[in-house]
Amino acid sequence: MVRMLLIGLTGGIASGKTLVSDRFAFHGVPVVDADLLAREVVAPGSRGLNALITHFGTAILTPKGELDRAALRRLIFAHPPDREIVDTTLHPLIRELSERRIGEAQAAGHSYAVYAVPLLVETGQEGRFDRVLVVDVPESVQLERLLARDGSSEEQARAILAAQATRAARLAVADDVIVNDGTLETTLAEVDELHARYTALASAARS
Repeated sequence: MVRMLLIGLTGGIASGKTLVSDRFAFHGVPVVDADLLAREVVAPGSRGLNALITHFGTAILTPKGELDRAALRRLIFAHPPDREIVDTTLHPLIRELSERRIGEAQAAGHSYAVYAVPLLVETGQEGRFDRVLVVDVPESVQLERLLARDGSSEEQARAILAAQATRAARLAVADDVIVNDGTLETTLAEVDELHARYTALASAARS
């Protein structure tokens, strides 16, 4: 089987990753979303959720038996070393599921696929991809969008930004960059151009 081109899509919070990934999907490109996989691996009855219950107990569950993310966040905040427990439990499961979904896209004959990974740099995954696409905006724009979108205080928003990789660290691993601080039409046009380029690159790799 000819190997499919794999694009890693990342960017800081409120940079517009979903807008970009949705546009690739509009073109029929398979998009695997790490955030959705992270929810899937802690679904009721899953290995991931059962492992978390073993460590944290049922206090992390809602009355419906689903993961209570707010309760888990409170526990981690009270005891920061527990974050590593969560990461070492869930990251391998997310990786395994992502490989399965990417394999399904390849088996279906797609020339390339996009894997959207918000923490691509933080988790050192850049080596997995043929190309890394970064959706980039100035931190001031991220802050403005976070305040408008989530109703966060400025202190909370700055703490969220500080917990992520720096803008410079993301740009350092980028093969392609979309600067998403202009109009919607401009950003969509940039995705369209990249779609044409990735399709051509995939075609050249197959010939």
